[in-house]
This record gives sequence, structure tokens and C-alpha cells, in this order.
Amino acid sequence: MVNRPTHFEIYGDDPARIAEFYNKLFGWGIQRVEGLDYWRFHFDPQEPDSIAGGITHRPRADPKGWLQFVNVESIDDAIAEAERLGATLVRPKTAVPRTAWVAVLSDPAGNHFAIWQPDANAFPTPEPE
Repeated sequence: MVNRPTHFEIYGDDPARIAEFYNKLFGWGIQRVEGLDYWRFHFDPQEPDSIAGGITHRPRADPKGWLQFVNVESIDDAIAEAERLGATLVRPKTAVPRTAWVAVLSDPAGNHFAIWQPDANAFPTPEPE
């Protein structure tokens, strides 16, 4: 199908470490491509049109890019596990009113990604006066 994402790449100076990070954090089945410094993953191998991705060396010093969002069961647990695995919280857990909770993290290679927990009851906590 045209005009929809097909895959994405995550960059780092140590791709093996980043592959291990995402495997442990999200349980992604990631495999190194034989003969290459490239790790490939596919979220649903039974569905050829589902999104897939790869992990490899950074192509240049500081590529710009899009922010990827990953659905999680518990945003609080995902933040805690990500930080335990070496991630840094960039934007704390925030409500998207009546839609979801979202947070932005930076993986051990400095790549930003977002985690998203759908929640129809999500709402910002009022600021104290």
C-alpha cells in the first residue's frame, strides 16, 4: 500500500547494544543479518504489510528524523524498565486528554522514541495554585 510507513531504522554507535536494549524493553525479536552490521526485526512475520525495522550504525553525526511511538501496557512500568536499561527520560509522562498517556525517552545511543499507553480516562492533573 502506498503512502504509509513500511519500516524504520534506529541508529547508534554500538548497534548490538541498542538491539539488546529494545529486545529487553519491548520483547522485539531482533536478529543480526548474517555478514552485516545490521539487526532486523518484524513485529508480525505472519502479516507482510505490518511495520518492520532495523538497527544499524548512524549514517552521519546527527541525523534528523521522525519520532516513533510504541504502544505499551503500562507507561509507568515501561519508563522504569527503560531507565533501568540505560534510557533517559526526555519528556515525562503526559496526558493526551481522553486518549492516552505519552512519554519521550532517549535510548542509550541518544535516539529519541515515545511510548504510548491508550487510556480514554487520561487527563492532565491540575497545577497547584
